[in-house]
Amino acid sequence: MTTANIIHPPVAAAAFDAFLRHTAPLGADQTHWRPEDGPMPALYLGHGAPPLFNDSLWMSQLFAWAQSLPKPTAILVVSAHWESAPLAISAPAAGTPLVYDFGGFDQRYFQMTYPTPDATSLATQVTSLLSGTESVHTHPRRGLDHGAWVPLKVMYPYGDVPVLQLSLPTHDPDRLLAIGNRLRPLREQGVLIIGSGYLTHGLPFLSRTNFEQNTVPGWSADFDDWAMEALAAGAVDALADFHRAPGMPYAHPTVEHFTPIFVTLGAATDPLVPPITVIDDFQMGLAKRSFQVN
Repeated sequence: MTTANIIHPPVAAAAFDAFLRHTAPLGADQTHWRPEDGPMPALYLGHGAPPLFNDSLWMSQLFAWAQSLPKPTAILVVSAHWESAPLAISAPAAGTPLVYDFGGFDQRYFQMTYPTPDATSLATQVTSLLSGTESVHTHPRRGLDHGAWVPLKVMYPYGDVPVLQLSLPTHDPDRLLAIGNRLRPLREQGVLIIGSGYLTHGLPFLSRTNFEQNTVPGWSADFDDWAMEALAAGAVDALADFHRAPGMPYAHPTVEHFTPIFVTLGAATDPLVPPITVIDDFQMGLAKRSFQVN
């Protein structure tokens, strides 16, 4: 499947339909998290957009990743697509609506739904853990943006896990690490914490061949290599100095797709322990590198 077909396939989300028929049912018996399993990991993942639903490989990667873990009691997502200060959480009621924050795609994607169970208990826990250092506002109407619902429709396709979204209030690594650190106890309750972004996101600098043939521009490969080495070394300080990284500013002309990484690292039991890389390939020349910390 070429990248051009992933963006504008003959039938929108046909690969997702096939996934729902043949692959999603394989997760019906996934074991639910139990305290004896220990803390859930925290993830940083590339979330894609509607083209993910046309990418069989990427869907298989995300689904296999979710299946390798116990099914979480709830999910807390910090997405690149909700930059808001002070800190805010999405509407926690069951059936939280979706935010269709993209354009230029088939109408089908704007009709997708992802109704999830009530997340009020998680909202209460998040507010309690962050109180004292952060003022947390509950947004009564804010739904889940595509940085949350697109990957989760693949990872947990039946929408049977409560989901809450936390806004990205800053791009300061130290503050985001501190937020992740305060959220860490959620992992001991079986909550899956996700930083949702994209390791390289220089969309304005991609060429036609990047889109059509998935050729990888030098700046994307250079930034990915730098991040891989820093993560493998547990070099959080080096990652925090990302403005000086090779490939910048092309890899991130704006940094909101990179900085959720610090919430994930902050939620680690030990942020200096190298994470486990789960996905390390490219789509449209952009690095999909995704990992988990324990």
